[in-house]
Order: sequence, then C-alpha cells, then structure tokens
Amino acid sequence: MTSGNLQLPATASTPHPLYIFLDEGGDFNFSPSGSRYFTLTSVLVRRPFPLDGALTELRYDVVESGLEIEYFHAAVDRQATRDKVFARIRTALNRFRVDAVIVDKCKTGPSMRTDTRFYPEMMGYLLRYVIKRTRLSHVTEIIAITDRIPVNRKRQAVEKAVKTVLTKWLPASVKYRILHHDSKSSVGLQIADYFNWAIFRAWERADRRSLNIVSSAVRSQFDIFRGGTTRWY
Repeated sequence: MTSGNLQLPATASTPHPLYIFLDEGGDFNFSPSGSRYFTLTSVLVRRPFPLDGALTELRYDVVESGLEIEYFHAAVDRQATRDKVFARIRTALNRFRVDAVIVDKCKTGPSMRTDTRFYPEMMGYLLRYVIKRTRLSHVTEIIAITDRIPVNRKRQAVEKAVKTVLTKWLPASVKYRILHHDSKSSVGLQIADYFNWAIFRAWERADRRSLNIVSSAVRSQFDIFRGGTTRWY
C-alpha cells in the first residue's frame, strides 16, 4: 500500500460534490484458463477536474500523429500512447485518491461467484473503506460513475451495493447518485481505467512499470482473500 496526501482545490472548504469513478479488471472465468485476479478500483476526485483539458488535448495530438483514437483505453492503446497518458496523469497525482480491492479468484468459493453476491460484497467493501476515510464535512453529494452496464443482474447488483453502503455510511445531509456512462464520454472513467489497468498488471503479470508511475495516488490495494487457505481450482 502506498499513500499520499489528497490535495483539494482552495475551495475545498465550501460545499461541493465528490465524484467516485469505478472500473474493474479481469474476467469472470473462474477456472485455470481465466485471469488469476479480478480487480475493482475507485478513483475519488472533485472539481475542477485536473486532467480533462490535458487529456483532451493529448487525444487530438494522437489523432494528428496519424492514429484514429476516439478515447483512451489502456488495454487497447498502443504503448506509446499509454506512456503519454500516464505522463499526464502523473502531473496531478495529488488530486486523486485511488483504492482497489484485489480478488484472488481461485480462492472465491462457488457460492460467491454469482453477480448477485460477488458484486455487492466486493463493491460494498471497497466503497465502505473509501467513505469511512473521506472527510465529508463540506461534501453535499457523492456521485458514483461506472462504465455503462446493460440493465441486467450485474447492473442491479452494482447499484444495490452502492446504495447499501452509501445509505449506511453517509450523513443524512449528503445525497448520492449512481450513473452509468460510456467511457468515451468521461475522462474520469478513462483515468479510472488507466489506474485499474496499472493495478491489474501489477498483480496479474507482476509488471509494476505503470503502477510505479502513479503509485503515490494509490492509497490501498486490499487482497480481500489474503488469509484464505482454500483454493477451489
């Protein structure tokens, strides 16, 4: 775990909303042929967003270099593009709080693997941890944003987890909303994707190159089954 001080704008003492952008990594193939880990990452930030302008300018720089790119997505971007995105993110690390839950999938029991249980428990733990460690005295609203999810059991499970945690742990004066947006429409979601990709690569492939660049913003990486001894495959 690496920690640092979250630097908020000078207006942080005035009433303001907080944004939580959420992203995930890995797959739901609970067998040796699937990813070893599943990661769930949150990025806490408030306005004015520090990198929206810089990453928009970078996207057009990439377009003008001859590549066709609609938005940044770490898993498919070329390495040269990833390097440039991480370089921009690095300039504003003290404006983000990043936390992640790491799931060693082979330690996940069969009854835990359904959408209706897995997501509420993992998302619930992550959000509870973040909210309990966030100063809320001047926060008017929590706005949680995920990549667009079809209206299905997974979306219902995500929304249930977010609502359950925020209802329980937020003061009555703090409202909350859950939004599902296309990543291409949100620089915040693209930044969450990059943070999550760096964390996932570090655990899945022992490749810490990208995580080392942004680690000062990463407050926690919690291996939720670290004490487990049963492996199911």
